[in-house]
Order: sequence, then C-alpha cells, then structure tokens
Amino acid sequence: MEASEALCVDAACSGNPGPMEYRGVHLPSGRQIFHFGPMQGTNNIGEFLAIVHALALLKQRGSAMPVYSDSRTAQIWVQKRKCKTTLARTPENAPLFDIIARAERWLQTNDYPNPILKWDTNQWGEIPADFGRK
Repeated sequence: MEASEALCVDAACSGNPGPMEYRGVHLPSGRQIFHFGPMQGTNNIGEFLAIVHALALLKQRGSAMPVYSDSRTAQIWVQKRKCKTTLARTPENAPLFDIIARAERWLQTNDYPNPILKWDTNQWGEIPADFGRK
C-alpha cells in the first residue's frame, strides 16, 4: 500500500468475551496515537470503539484523514451508529456498556468528514495497529 497519511485502528481480545483492548496507529509513521484497555469485552466491540475513538479524536484535531479498520462488522455498526453486539450486560462489563452508549451518542450527535476504509490484509499485510497476537 502507498503510505498516505491515515489513522489505522485495531482491537485484540483474549477469548470471546475476554480482556479486550484497542489502539490507533498513525500511518505512515507507525506511532501509536491512542490505546484503551484492557477491559472485559469482545473483539467486535473493541473494533467499533476504536473507529469511534479515532473519529472523535480526528474531529477534535480538525483532521479529515481517513480511518482504516480491518473489521467490516465494526464499519457497518459505525455506519448505522449502533453497536449491535449480542454480548449480555453483566455487572463485570457494565463500564464497557457505558462506554458503548457514549460512543453511540457521539455518532448520533456528530458528523465527520473522515472516510472509513477497509484495510486489505490480503494485499497489504496486517494493519499497522495490529497487536501481533494471532
């Protein structure tokens, strides 16, 4: 892939559900821009939150750079402005559900100029934000 400026996001989860974390990495520098977790969750929730985190941060910074994610599911959830997880809410993961609600509210009350693009892992290799634990 040609190294144009973008923010790449990815999540990792040990188990499903399990300890989940996500991060955003600047392309082409490879510098980590943000990291969240770990906390109890699922990989899809982490991917969704990573995209929303990236969009909110870029809006705050006045940047229209694209956001790359390798999760089609998370991209659809962001497009629909709703995290469609089937994870049951428990006392242990209640803080995560509060964060999901905050992310959904942000999506419902904000517009953003950033294209959300699918990372082509087959062609370009692992997304730069990958945690390398596969």
